[in-house]
Amino acid sequence: MLLSPAAERSQDSLLSVLWEILEDQSHHELFGLELGSGTGQHVVHFAQEMPFVTWQPSDITEESRNSIIAYIGATKAKTVLEPVYLDASEPWEKWAGLPQSSCDIIIAINLLQYSAFSTAEGVFKGSGQILKQNGLLMTYGPYAINGTITPICNEQLDQTLRQMNPEWGLPDIDVLRQLAFSNGMRMERMIEMPESNKCLVFRRL
Repeated sequence: MLLSPAAERSQDSLLSVLWEILEDQSHHELFGLELGSGTGQHVVHFAQEMPFVTWQPSDITEESRNSIIAYIGATKAKTVLEPVYLDASEPWEKWAGLPQSSCDIIIAINLLQYSAFSTAEGVFKGSGQILKQNGLLMTYGPYAINGTITPICNEQLDQTLRQMNPEWGLPDIDVLRQLAFSNGMRMERMIEMPESNKCLVFRRL
């Protein structure tokens, strides 16, 4: 079981946003996909508090998928499926066999910051196909706005990420908004979160 202190710090505030955006559907059984699940801490936490959502975790690394399996076992989470390999930069047809219009909610937590732009493009193209009509995509992390990054800690993070990989870095909200629009979605909400992060909520039209 891998442990991410950042995941531990953010899980409750993320849970409250998920509750807020899904509460009106809590009398239905929903299906959710998490892209880049990482350690698995988030998905099992959400599952324990939101039993009406069945979650499909995914990650490109075997190490992360093994950690997710361990968290599922340790928490006895009944609504978390076995993690699958999924590279979000790939066309949606390669998204672990998920059919079109099969997801009510897709979440990507701190994925876009640690990825090339091709992954951001893939997330929006894939979500535009995999989400049901009125389904939601929620992304979380620090962002640039109109090419500007604030505060200084986010600027430093962006520089650190680009030193690790020149293709990584804080994505610009306006670019993501345009990506969403070109894939049949619209940005509905921008929610301020602790530690200079934001939740962006996009709806499939």
